[in-house]
Amino acid sequence: MSNNRPPRPLDDIRVLELGAFLAGPFCGQLLADFGAEVIKVEPPGKGDPMRDWGRYRHHGRTLWWPVLARNKKSVTIDLRTPEGQDLVRRIIPHVDMLLENFRPGTLEEWGLGWEELHALNPGLIMVRVSGFGQTGPYRDKAGFGSIGEAMGGIRSITGFPDRPPTRIGISIGDSLAATFATIGALTALHQRQRSGLGQVVDIGIYEAVLSMMESMIPEYQFAGQARERTGNVLPNIAPSNIYPTNDGGWFAIGANADAIFRRLASAMGQPELADDERYATHRSRGENQAELDDLIAAWTIAHSADEIQALMDAHGVPAGRIYTAKEMLNDPHFAARQAIVGVADRHLGEIKMQNVFPRLSTTPGGIDWTGPELGEHNAEVFAGLLGMAEDVIAALKERKIV
Repeated sequence: MSNNRPPRPLDDIRVLELGAFLAGPFCGQLLADFGAEVIKVEPPGKGDPMRDWGRYRHHGRTLWWPVLARNKKSVTIDLRTPEGQDLVRRIIPHVDMLLENFRPGTLEEWGLGWEELHALNPGLIMVRVSGFGQTGPYRDKAGFGSIGEAMGGIRSITGFPDRPPTRIGISIGDSLAATFATIGALTALHQRQRSGLGQVVDIGIYEAVLSMMESMIPEYQFAGQARERTGNVLPNIAPSNIYPTNDGGWFAIGANADAIFRRLASAMGQPELADDERYATHRSRGENQAELDDLIAAWTIAHSADEIQALMDAHGVPAGRIYTAKEMLNDPHFAARQAIVGVADRHLGEIKMQNVFPRLSTTPGGIDWTGPELGEHNAEVFAGLLGMAEDVIAALKERKIV
């Protein structure tokens, strides 16, 4: 822990992060955000592929790595070698959690499975993220986030009904799996306080997505109905859509409750709509959803986004423009709550990124540094934590074990 910051709730927790890409490492980021010492293991010479990911760059450097690997420490170990595997075994007694997202069975092939590591550290919590989980007929299949999204159900209901299923604009499957892995890790940590023993946290990406599917399963079970793609609307819940503005933007309005719809009608200068039998009740608005959306769109297109926002705020109607990063960086509410913060980076200068969420009133999380250099903390971990001699570390480096 840095001596220059207030204490954080996970300051006394040490995590060894194995694996790469997003589903596991985002869990590591969330834990590090709240103070956990996350030691990230990367292949010597190459590092995590996320060091090179991202569509846009600045001076040739990725803009994703500084966020995903913030607050982490980087060590290099070739996990495919016996010497590298032995280094992991030496670290295990010193950590509270091991986080990994390899294909199931990979760690077992390296002699780093649960039984072996639990014997070295009975209090170890092993967080395992994979496409399909550690058991079942699909456990050995390759599984990326996109496949988990497809099997978990979210792809089938994303997009418009007259078009193929589409991707959400972020890696939602990976991020959900990492979020559930974090919940599992903290739950297992709480249980360890009672029993003194660690356990395995097993999450498949498809299961993390499935957990978000609301009442999709019983709807099919009892009504024989499979949810379909509905674009921007909630079927039979109106108005709840996005509407065009005269300055080329889009504006989201949610006024599907009777009282709120009455306020929207007043804001539009058409209070009579709230008493029109076609729109007066929740059910009637749902039955006339398309017609009502067209009516609202005809009104919004005559106004700018600023004008609509002022009217919606004045009448207490939930509404807002569709934000991009530009709007986020210039929004006074984002600024007042420090939702986006600037963090010093040795290569990029100050880099803006999302802050730590959720907010804790007494011991909030924070960001101390951006993604580390490859192997930046080798000496700290190998010499400091494990007490290895410099010549031994140098020999391992010469052989590209570290």
